Amino acid sequence: MSTAPADGEAPCPAAGGAARRRGGVIGVTVVCVVAGLLFGTSASLARTRPLSGEISDLVGLITARDREVSQLNERADRLRTDVASLQDRVDSSEARRLSRSADRVAPRVGLAPVAGPAVRVTLDDAGYTLQTLPEGYTVDDVVVHQEDLQGVINALWAGGAEAVMVQDQRIVSTSSVQCVGNTLYLQGRVYSPPYTVTAIGDVGSMRSALEADPVVDVYRQWADTVGLGYTVEDVETAEMPGFTGTVRPDYATAVRDLEPGEILPTPQD
Repeated sequence: MSTAPADGEAPCPAAGGAARRRGGVIGVTVVCVVAGLLFGTSASLARTRPLSGEISDLVGLITARDREVSQLNERADRLRTDVASLQDRVDSSEARRLSRSADRVAPRVGLAPVAGPAVRVTLDDAGYTLQTLPEGYTVDDVVVHQEDLQGVINALWAGGAEAVMVQDQRIVSTSSVQCVGNTLYLQGRVYSPPYTVTAIGDVGSMRSALEADPVVDVYRQWADTVGLGYTVEDVETAEMPGFTGTVRPDYATAVRDLEPGEILPTPQD
């Protein structure tokens, strides 16, 4: 049973209606919040997602860069080919230049055959036996020694010889003239006297050098005294083969300064 409100009093709303109004307010609020979140997320995604125009520009940029790289690679290949071709030409030119230089030097160092006017010097033992030796002399006094041959060779070089040959062998920087007893040991071969030394070059200069050399002068004096053989002759055209052995030294020895005419000692095997 309901009780009527007294005069002057506002009617009291029902409890159920108030709850519905509070629920409606809360529902509207939640919808607004959710809508706000959705709008914010959409805006954020819109800001981070590229536009169709940007996608088109990126593809074009990649395509352009790829085309540029391809062109640069082609240019690099052409340049590498040009460099290799130039290098081959430089190498070939350098090789030809060195070959020409070697050809010019080869005759002077004994590696190529040569021919020309020459001086030939012949040295020989005196020809005595133990029974016929002059009184006061020994066997060593009447034979050709290593220093005699070396003195003649050095004098010819000093006189401007362009090529020298002893017996039938070309003399080069590594040649060693050695006398063993009364025989000559030269570049692996043994020779007996008489010994010939032939030199191609200016004949007059070489003859003058032989006359002025002190070692050769001593030999000439002995030749006059005991009969050692010594002759000098001009050769119109002498032919010399190129040296075929090795020009690389096998060893080196430090020695003191040699006196004039002194022979460098030969290492023993």
